[in-house]
Amino acid sequence: MKKFLTKIKTYFFSVTQKLKSYIKKLLFPLYLFPIKLITYSTYYILRFLIKLILAFFGLILDCFVFPFKSTKNFLKSIVYVGIVIYFLLSVVVIIDYLDRQYGKFDNVFCGFEAKKKLQTSVVRIIGGYGEGSGFFISPTEVVTNFHVIADEPSPKVVFPDGKIETPEKIVGDKNMDLALLTLKNSYPDLVYELPILVSLVDDEPVLSAGYPLGSEITGDVTIVRGNFIDYRKSRKDYVSYIQTNISLVPGMSGGPLVDLCGKIVGVNTMGLAGISLFITAADVNMALYHLTDQEIVKINVDPSKSPEDAVYAFYTHLKARRMEEGFKLLSVKYLEKTNFTEWTNRFMDILDVDVIKTEKFEDSKDTVFVKFGTTNWVDGEVDYHYYEGTWQTILDDGIYKMEKSKIKEVLDPQWSWFYE
Repeated sequence: MKKFLTKIKTYFFSVTQKLKSYIKKLLFPLYLFPIKLITYSTYYILRFLIKLILAFFGLILDCFVFPFKSTKNFLKSIVYVGIVIYFLLSVVVIIDYLDRQYGKFDNVFCGFEAKKKLQTSVVRIIGGYGEGSGFFISPTEVVTNFHVIADEPSPKVVFPDGKIETPEKIVGDKNMDLALLTLKNSYPDLVYELPILVSLVDDEPVLSAGYPLGSEITGDVTIVRGNFIDYRKSRKDYVSYIQTNISLVPGMSGGPLVDLCGKIVGVNTMGLAGISLFITAADVNMALYHLTDQEIVKINVDPSKSPEDAVYAFYTHLKARRMEEGFKLLSVKYLEKTNFTEWTNRFMDILDVDVIKTEKFEDSKDTVFVKFGTTNWVDGEVDYHYYEGTWQTILDDGIYKMEKSKIKEVLDPQWSWFYE
């Protein structure tokens, strides 16, 4: 054991001395040190490269010679070549799979989070004349298609948890097929950032989210996967489109199209038989500054005109969830049996009110016969109810107000009920 330790000490001492000597020769004289450093570095690098090249060619030569040294080596070579070919083909298959499934390498680790956010962020847009989907581009702004809210002055935004909000402001552009709904409350966790530029590669996977067939299908948002095909832009179009092989159906309009990492690339717009078009997110970003309320239907009511107009105004305010305005149309006598909170709570689940008829009741001067239907959101589903009856009104300070009602629900009305 002592001899072994002595040999090790001797070896390290010899190596240390040689290293000291080499460093001394390299450093001194100091004025030659830069030249020596460059010369030695070049020498050893070239020496290493030459040895590496010779070893490489030697290895290639051995590979050619090895199989012919013996039958055993020949059989081994066949096995080795088979393993290498199998490995190379596996790599090709893996690369092809990743390309088809993810498009870009950056997308490999994304998918789960993208779907999770879509499930909690995409909202329903429900109005009296159409339904669709939408998503937040700022804490208070929801983007959708114009055709989703066309002819509707007060569409409702329905959240995945069942909460309902009515936009305070609506702007849009029919030619671009874009609309922007501004809400009172803020939802910063649901926001998707619009890009300045959209860049997709051939066949890159994308995800489209929305509510197919609107409220006819209950449950969570539908997320459909497809592939990018091409960009489309005609000189007649106001925006450019992304084409995919996703089949969009009514109700999904206005929803988001995202890549596998959850970045917005487009807005669901139109589809037919496996071909769909999406307004590019970059065009949406630029279009926001050109949207106006000129083409948006406005609510125009006048409760001072007549009892019939007052009843129509009352239900129109309920439709638009303008609860303060509707409450102001209740008479002093009516308010003796209710207050704003209790009265408002009666209509928390109403999505829409469709006034079918308001007319003078018989020969009365202050009583109105009314027919109307309501669309209610109950436990994630739409319920429809129909009512008819009379409202007695009273003129108060130049405005007709609701004083006494005799309204009853009509169960399963026949088609003629809507047109009589």
